[in-house]
Amino acid sequence: MSTSWALALTVLIAALGIAYVIGRMVSLRAGALKEVEAAAVNVSDLGLSRTGPTVLHFSAPWCGPCVAVRRVVDEVCEQLPEVAHVEIDMDANPEAARRLSVLSLPTTFIFDAHGYQRYRAAGVPKAADLRSALEPLLA
Repeated sequence: MSTSWALALTVLIAALGIAYVIGRMVSLRAGALKEVEAAAVNVSDLGLSRTGPTVLHFSAPWCGPCVAVRRVVDEVCEQLPEVAHVEIDMDANPEAARRLSVLSLPTTFIFDAHGYQRYRAAGVPKAADLRSALEPLLA
C-alpha cells in the first residue's frame, strides 16, 4: 500500500470517527427537557389549564415521532391526572408555532398553572423526565 493510500485511509477513519461522535452527541440531546426562563408570550388561546400544569406538544399528521410523543404524554397524564394535555397541529395553527418559536417536530412544552413556560423539549421526551419536571409543579 502506498503512502497516499495510507493517508487517505487514515483521513477517512478520522472523519468517520468525528461523524460518529457528533451524531452520538446530537442523539443524546434529542428529547431532553430544558428548563427555560419564563417569557412574555401570549398563550391565552392555546387551551392551557388554569388549575394545574399543562403538557403542550406540536405535531402534524405526517410526523412519525409525534405518535411516540402522544403515547408518552398520555402515559404520564394517566399517572398524573392533575396534568392537562394539549396537542396542536402545526399545519392547522402555524401562528401558535411561530409565537413559541417551534422550528422542528415534535416539540413539547410544559406550562405551569399560571401559563408560564417552564420546560421545552425537541424530539421525543422520556416519560421519567416528564414526570420529574411535572411533579414539582403539582405541589
